[in-house]
Amino acid sequence: MADPQGARDWRHDGVKVIPGSELDSNTPQTPGMNRAAAINFARAGAQKLWAGTVTIHANAKTGAHHHGALESVIYVVRGRARMRWGERLEYTAEAGPGDFIFVPPFVPHQEINASTNEPLECVLVRSDQEAVVVNLDIAAAERVEEVHWTDPIHRHDH
Repeated sequence: MADPQGARDWRHDGVKVIPGSELDSNTPQTPGMNRAAAINFARAGAQKLWAGTVTIHANAKTGAHHHGALESVIYVVRGRARMRWGERLEYTAEAGPGDFIFVPPFVPHQEINASTNEPLECVLVRSDQEAVVVNLDIAAAERVEEVHWTDPIHRHDH
């Protein structure tokens, strides 16, 4: 298939490999977690997404926050993630290595490392370059409801 933009310098404008040792931690942060950018416009020329890593230390949790109109996908590499979300963080679900977490736009949420002695390491992908992190002051609900995901396409009875 021909390049719709005409001749290009594929050496410069082609595939980019960003070493894990060279991520950029100069990104908006939320208390309790460390974000580092791997793929964005400045580093790789990406136009429509942002990707990087997130580390939450053992027995730690983030403050409540949302990411505006952005969609976020979190892939758990190592550890156990406990997510809380809702107006009062009243819903919860857990994810482990190999699991994906989807956070829709404007959803107030909090990431929690469910382990007391190991870091939680994740890969994060967002739907836009804009670095939106809106930290929230939420009085968390004392009682939470555990939510189990049901595949809306491949439903089956339990």
